Amino acid sequence: QVRLVESGGGSVQAGGSLRLSCEISGNTYKIACMAWFRQAPGKEREGVAGIDIDGRTRYADSVKGRFTISQNNAKNTVYLQMNSLKPEDTAMYHCAADCPPGIAIRMLTQADSFASWGQGTQVTVSS
Repeated sequence: QVRLVESGGGSVQAGGSLRLSCEISGNTYKIACMAWFRQAPGKEREGVAGIDIDGRTRYADSVKGRFTISQNNAKNTVYLQMNSLKPEDTAMYHCAADCPPGIAIRMLTQADSFASWGQGTQVTVSS
């Protein structure tokens, strides 16, 4: 079992940047991939970015070129660098981890791939 704790959210003006962090504790040895999802009020949850233990990444089209997902060497912290933020990026951002090893890259942004979730950190972008 793993525990995920997000941090780094906040309020920023359009065009600004934020860096989210997610610290993972517990049975981290089995973590094969991690990802960030977001959900805005009244909208469906969206897979923002995912990364596997080999460093393969996948991004939602809406964030390509603006967001970057990365992980530390110990593979127990995942980051989301968010640049050129837009008001439509406003949402609760959740970290997810613990997927089956060797999954297809396209599954890195699918919620069903992940068994463990954090409580989330709010990101608000004003125009």
